[in-house]
Amino acid sequence: MANQTLGIEPKLCEYLQLVSVREHSILKELRQETASYPMARMQIAPEQGQFMALLVQLMRAKKTIELGVFRGYSALAVALALPDDGKIIACDTSEEYTTTARHYWDKAGVSHKIDLRIAPALETLDELISEGQSNTFDFAFIDADKSNYDSYYEQVLKLVRSGGLIAIDNVLWGGKVADKDIKDNRTKKMRALNEKIHKDLRVNISLIPIADGLTLLLKR
Repeated sequence: MANQTLGIEPKLCEYLQLVSVREHSILKELRQETASYPMARMQIAPEQGQFMALLVQLMRAKKTIELGVFRGYSALAVALALPDDGKIIACDTSEEYTTTARHYWDKAGVSHKIDLRIAPALETLDELISEGQSNTFDFAFIDADKSNYDSYYEQVLKLVRSGGLIAIDNVLWGGKVADKDIKDNRTKKMRALNEKIHKDLRVNISLIPIADGLTLLLKR
């Protein structure tokens, strides 16, 4: 997990943000508040939020889904990029974290775009599929518990339309995936998913070394 891009020394990362990130004032306020929070590293980097917002705008996306809300930064970045009638289904299990998220979504005037579902994400995904919403989502962001990433990927792939985009966060896992001597369960699962996606002909892929690694998948 990383709230800034890995492998870039702090001074250069600061310069990168200075000359490239145009951060909405509410996003900046949320990020600064979260910086003092014990789990601050769970929040995405501002350059990643801006990158995802740009992708959403390029796609002219209107219907999106997010797995893993935390304190709401990524959903807010995407919501600000969506048209007024755009929608995010945001999945999380924490009332505590998402209370902060709701506050900032309200403050930014985007709450009407965000449908927060407090439940295990796999249950929400199954419900959406059973409701006939397969092949209807333009964009999906996966950033929840790593042990279920493979299951999230398979379910989200059903929900995203052909030509839609899936973004999977933390695929570099702090560099652990490249170290064969590291064999904890979450690292092994992330490594296995990366290898599976590399061979998956259902999607076109690109792993972007931004923040903690973001794999983009275009559904064929």
